[in-house]
Amino acid sequence: MRFHPLLWCLLLPLCVACQPHHPERSTAEHLTASVPVPDVSLERLLDSLSIHPDSVHFKLEKSKRDFFVLAHGKALKRYPCVLGLVPEGDKLMQGDRRTPEGTFTFRDKYPHREWHKFVWVDYPNAESRRNFQERKRNGIIPADADIGGEIGIHGVPSGMDRWIEQGNDWTFGCIALRNADLDEIYRVIKPRMTTITIVP
Repeated sequence: MRFHPLLWCLLLPLCVACQPHHPERSTAEHLTASVPVPDVSLERLLDSLSIHPDSVHFKLEKSKRDFFVLAHGKALKRYPCVLGLVPEGDKLMQGDRRTPEGTFTFRDKYPHREWHKFVWVDYPNAESRRNFQERKRNGIIPADADIGGEIGIHGVPSGMDRWIEQGNDWTFGCIALRNADLDEIYRVIKPRMTTITIVP
């Protein structure tokens, strides 16, 4: 018997829920295991599961270069991404080319002449500033360092999706996605409301 692809989207979370619990399994492996297989647009997927876009949030697993779309505790889609040129560790200061870690909202979103679209991450937020000041006090970063900013999610120049597919990190700290993938999440992002959690 063949199932319609959207039916798999409905059945798979139930199947995953019935699997034995493995506490030793990493968060990334757990999310990967729960992502539906069908190649369905995010908009159609949300509609088929009756999920309101306001329920969507994102999680980025830096070590896996996986950008997840989640709702109600379940991963719905996964996109490949690339990060800052120095991918490991939290962003310490301006110019270190690291992608920040923590939970953020978004300040704004808009089309971008060079990078297709830009979704402005609310970095630095209050937690970022606390961490920054503590690192200064502990001598981890210079006393005259600047915290930086202008971190976002963006695409690539037209026809250059291979910059993502090759998996090589190259940004100044931003998160880069393929343009079609960025288009999907762009539609559901509400500045000051939608959140993203970025973990090592």
